Amino acid sequence: MRKLTYYIATSLDGFIAGPDGESDSFAFEGDLAAAILADYPETLPTHAREPLGIATAANTTFDTVLMGRATYEPALAVGVTSPYAHLRQFVFSRTLDQRDPSVEIVADEPAEFVRALKSQDGMGIWLCGGATLAGQLIGEIDELVIKRYPVVLGSGIPLFRAPFAVASFALRDTRVFNTGTTISTYAKH
Repeated sequence: MRKLTYYIATSLDGFIAGPDGESDSFAFEGDLAAAILADYPETLPTHAREPLGIATAANTTFDTVLMGRATYEPALAVGVTSPYAHLRQFVFSRTLDQRDPSVEIVADEPAEFVRALKSQDGMGIWLCGGATLAGQLIGEIDELVIKRYPVVLGSGIPLFRAPFAVASFALRDTRVFNTGTTISTYAKH
């Protein structure tokens, strides 16, 4: 069975972006960038892969990406309709129209859809964001890979937007980078 992994960047105070979706506080540099390029090259948008020298890099962990509408919209705003063309792409929205045949718009209930997706053959499934979709899928998330940046945002979009409920995860690994960022991997407990 395939795994659903919420691989995401966050601030020390648990925000994945600023109040208006700002994410420029999460630098892609140094040994952290090298680790992401080596371990998770498929998580970089298609338009960034060639300048980074990984245009033809094989997917190492994921072959599918899930996005909420708010995560997909910044790509649309700059005219990119297929931000992860090297992955199978699903966007959960009841309001978006189909803009690109390689991006499937899903209006179905997310958890049920993901359960069916997990039963199919393939590599891992990357939950790219955002907070609302992550909150709807908390029961389906098998693994968290949290890139925690040494910044405090004060307010913004939380890691999860969901009603109060405790979900337990066990720490499997933590890596510390010269940038001060950590990547911690947690498995569903």
